[in-house]
Amino acid sequence: MNLIEIKGLTKDYPLGRTMVHALRGVDLTIAKGDLVSLMGPSGSGKTTLLNVIGCIDRATTGSVKIEGVELTEMGDRAVTDLRLHRLGFIFQTFNLIPVLTATENVEFPLLLQKELSKAEIRKRAEKWLDDVGLTEFRHHRPSELSGGQRQRVAIARALVTNPSIVLADEPTANLDSVTGASILEIMREMNTRQETTFLFSTHDRNVLQYAKTVIKLRDGRLEQE
Repeated sequence: MNLIEIKGLTKDYPLGRTMVHALRGVDLTIAKGDLVSLMGPSGSGKTTLLNVIGCIDRATTGSVKIEGVELTEMGDRAVTDLRLHRLGFIFQTFNLIPVLTATENVEFPLLLQKELSKAEIRKRAEKWLDDVGLTEFRHHRPSELSGGQRQRVAIARALVTNPSIVLADEPTANLDSVTGASILEIMREMNTRQETTFLFSTHDRNVLQYAKTVIKLRDGRLEQE
């Protein structure tokens, strides 16, 4: 079953008097449970593709479907619901809330969903922090954590809602090689255990060993799959 289906996807950005063609007719299918690495140099369109799939950006033209639902035809409320319930995000800059503890950062998406009791939210958040090896750091704020620990919090936050798809934009870019490898091991373990579909962008060829599928982008086009 194809979880994501993309046909003829283009994305253009105005930059002053110039139009930047970030994506130029991308056709792509991603199966449920896959662990996909988007490879390519800076400016190849990796982040733009993730942003369109994650409903952060809208496509200029083309079709993007998740579980058969066409994203380009969804209203704002439906997009918000999709992002809250079906998608998880991991950013290279971590994007944690500085004034919240690790536990509170992981709880945040569940609080936005407004579906579980406070006790259930706390239990689930602490379970995920334990899964990424941060139980003893659960009361620490981001400034009290290392880069690798902050990225583990970000992974727990992305997975706490049990999303169908986790989108990770250069998740190891700000980490040393050993810490980056441990982060990718966590993602691979969650992919195997939960059958969560991961799609992560990178320009680091060392991560290839962690991917089931490698997709190469160059100048906004699919170079090779």
